[in-house]
Amino acid sequence: MVQFYFLSILLNGLTGYILSFGGDEPEAAIETSIRFSLNNNTFRLVLGILITITGLLKILAPIDIPVLGDLLPALLGLAAGFVLFFEYYRGQSTVDSEKMIRLEETIRRYKKWLGFALLVSSALHFLFPRALFL
Repeated sequence: MVQFYFLSILLNGLTGYILSFGGDEPEAAIETSIRFSLNNNTFRLVLGILITITGLLKILAPIDIPVLGDLLPALLGLAAGFVLFFEYYRGQSTVDSEKMIRLEETIRRYKKWLGFALLVSSALHFLFPRALFL
């Protein structure tokens, strides 16, 4: 469906920007009358839920070519949703096991690259909507 296509481009681009350039510093806030910040934990959780749902629905309801045309943006969206969920969980949890620390280090190491991949994928998906392997 075209709606999921639009949501995928929009949410992948926004999440890619947040993961690539939106650090944990409060300077990354967008100053408006409502003091909106891309680093707000609730905003990131809602974005993680939306991008995960959109990724799942893009796998289930592809636009033209079954699965292949929407596979990469859908998988990147699911991975970004996992990263946002994990960051929210780590912010709220007090559990410090060795596996959680290793997973957090791995996510921190590759988060920026995932953000760049999301930005490139959403730009290419926007520019070439009927490409076979996007």
